[in-house]
Amino acid sequence: MNNLVIFPMLIPVIAGLIMIVFRHQIKFQKVLSIVSVLAIAGVTGVLIQQVNVEGIQTIYLGGWEPPFGIVFVGDMFALILVLTSAIVAIACLFYAFSSIGKKRETFYFYAFVQFLLAGVIGSFLTGDLFNLFVCFEVMLLASYVLIALGGEKIQLRESLKYVLINVLSSMLFLISAGFLYGAVGTLNMAQLAERVAEAGQGGILTTIAILFLIVFGLKSALFLFFWLPGAYGAPPTAVAALFGALLTKVGIYALFRTFTLIFPHEPGITHTLLGIMAGATMLLGAIGAIAYQDIKRIVSYNVIVAVGFIIAGLAIFTMPSIEGAIYYLIHDMIAKALLFLLAGTVIYLTGQKWLKEVGGLIRHFPVLGWTFFIVVLALAGIPPLSGFIGKVLVTQGAIMEGSYVLAAIALGSSILVLYSLLKIFKNSFWGEAIMGKEEMEPLKMGMLIPCVFLAALSLAFGLGIEGISGYVTEAAETLMDPSKYIDAVLYNQ
Repeated sequence: MNNLVIFPMLIPVIAGLIMIVFRHQIKFQKVLSIVSVLAIAGVTGVLIQQVNVEGIQTIYLGGWEPPFGIVFVGDMFALILVLTSAIVAIACLFYAFSSIGKKRETFYFYAFVQFLLAGVIGSFLTGDLFNLFVCFEVMLLASYVLIALGGEKIQLRESLKYVLINVLSSMLFLISAGFLYGAVGTLNMAQLAERVAEAGQGGILTTIAILFLIVFGLKSALFLFFWLPGAYGAPPTAVAALFGALLTKVGIYALFRTFTLIFPHEPGITHTLLGIMAGATMLLGAIGAIAYQDIKRIVSYNVIVAVGFIIAGLAIFTMPSIEGAIYYLIHDMIAKALLFLLAGTVIYLTGQKWLKEVGGLIRHFPVLGWTFFIVVLALAGIPPLSGFIGKVLVTQGAIMEGSYVLAAIALGSSILVLYSLLKIFKNSFWGEAIMGKEEMEPLKMGMLIPCVFLAALSLAFGLGIEGISGYVTEAAETLMDPSKYIDAVLYNQ
């Protein structure tokens, strides 16, 4: 048992509560925000090294051993996502310092960012389905506040749809968990894996698995993504970047954990459905990305395409495809945060969100322009940037399994992603300057530096892939071999 496992979730909870007490001490809140996220990253780094040397780390809250008590589990897959979340949060917080405004800061903005992180991290680390539901709700409650904070008309309209959809999915989550508990008598993930395997994943359990697919599909925007473009286009840029980088990734994580650990026994049904939904998500997301001329909408639809691509790796369900999906998941958390920050910066500078209203920005802001070009190449999977290795491995896995249609859709969607983002680059940064620099807002260094940091991180991730390949391989091996997770939770006490 390792007490450190609970700390990545505990740190932002404590920080958020302190910030509520010191509501009007904005500088203090800013400092505490960064200290909190750095502490999360530091503790998670230590845990990753411990997992690499000693194996999966666990903690049983209150001393109650599983399956009777609450267990938090730090395996390599979960901890990699926690560390990436913390790194992305650092960049988004620094951007928020220069852009979010005092009105939102005095209404608990930084506190709710911490609660959002606590929900995200708790979802990655929890070892049972009921606490996954609880952590989802912590994350969603914080996101409800952040999406509406400021009270602009578009925020209130989109937040209403966002809340209604998530209330519906949460209700379905509870119903599905109730059915599963009634069928096998537990909600501990490790024990669920054992009991489902012992019972055989028959018709009833496969039906329950499909219910969970619908629940997590809604939360990850897998095919059921109609709520996402409006919701992610409404809040301020720093919040949208956090949403785009983290929220759908929690749903993706839940799909990976559910269909590699608990319900891997009928891939002909569950993983075929995952593949169909992933392919449709990539196609529809790419069509949306190339159809719109609104910068925010284009960026939001690119989130949807990435969800489909990552889940395609899960649907193929081979070692290369799972590895590729993990690589691409890490890459996408970084790249999507950067893309939202850059798109928001363009809108801030010009006051325009329509492509036809902006142009020639690279003449006035060359660093911003070339940073945008880097993220375009990264998301298209151009080597040596961070998206390349993930795309190669997922495509390789698809071809090995004979999933040629899914491989073709994945490659085709990459071309459409490249086209949609080059459309922004060509219209916003290239060509004739529509506005003079004096007509635009000044570019704050506090907005540019986080973008450059994330672009450098994407480049470093691509160039230094050998340095992290062992960790990603270990994460993929744990997903492909559920016995490692089960033994760590139930038998290594």
